[in-house]
Amino acid sequence: MDARVEFTAGATPVQRADRLAAAIGMRPGALWIKRDDLTGLAGGGNKARKLEYLCAAARAAGHTLLVTGGGPQSNHARATAAAAAYLGMGCHLVLTGSPPAQPSGNLILDRLLGATVEWTTGPPEEAIAAATAARGGYLVPFGGSSPTGALGYVRAADELRAQVPDLRLVVTATGSAGTHAGLAAGLGDWGAVHGVRVTEFGDLRERLVRLAEGSAALAGRPAPTGAPTLDGSQLGGGYGVPTRAALAAIELTARTTGLVLDPVYTGKAMAGLIDGLRSGALDPEATTVFLHTGGLPGVFAERYAPLW
Repeated sequence: MDARVEFTAGATPVQRADRLAAAIGMRPGALWIKRDDLTGLAGGGNKARKLEYLCAAARAAGHTLLVTGGGPQSNHARATAAAAAYLGMGCHLVLTGSPPAQPSGNLILDRLLGATVEWTTGPPEEAIAAATAARGGYLVPFGGSSPTGALGYVRAADELRAQVPDLRLVVTATGSAGTHAGLAAGLGDWGAVHGVRVTEFGDLRERLVRLAEGSAALAGRPAPTGAPTLDGSQLGGGYGVPTRAALAAIELTARTTGLVLDPVYTGKAMAGLIDGLRSGALDPEATTVFLHTGGLPGVFAERYAPLW
């Protein structure tokens, strides 16, 4: 695979979750949690794996500034700012909406990490492209999701095979699609990944296929077999809008594992796992890994404070 900058020292751990498994109808030893909330970079999360490859590409091209964007509580933006700080690079973030009167959650970390921030109420892609052109930086795609970024989860799939040899299924939130696509490319089978949709992208399935095929090619592997599995039942009111099922899943997970999920990504992904087991769409006997993609700083965002 292509060169990478090492942000994650070794494999992130997997944690057996028997109490949670029992609560949702799975056998002992069937449910594991992959702790990608522990990847590092100012709060951890899945974006660090993608940034390892994207930052290597930026440095190879001679860039000293990273430019990216996202929502006000973007985990990706925060992780990009942290990666830039670690590498001695600049970071410029283009965030959607208007600046709040009081920053909270990831916005505090963006500032602490030294990123410059601009706000846009127009099409974010246009604002990010304009900022990149004006500043001469390296454009990091939304969520780090490009074939190069997805290589981070091709590598993560290899870790999982070694850690959980009888692995049958990985459950993950599917947002900008790079994590889901990289896992499928690494495992070689779309059926081994159950993605729970958390964004409204109309072309999400096409994105998944494009990214998986691209990352597989970069890694020198065949494209994954089968077709993507994409569960749209947990999207609710849209990206970043909590659902009752997600909040219940967050509470249940916290009280049976001691781990905290977030209302944007992992809470909805866990709700999808629970719903899939109850409906019979998922097998309670299959050895399953739930991918904890991080997002803890967002739990402390002002907009989510009333939920807790």
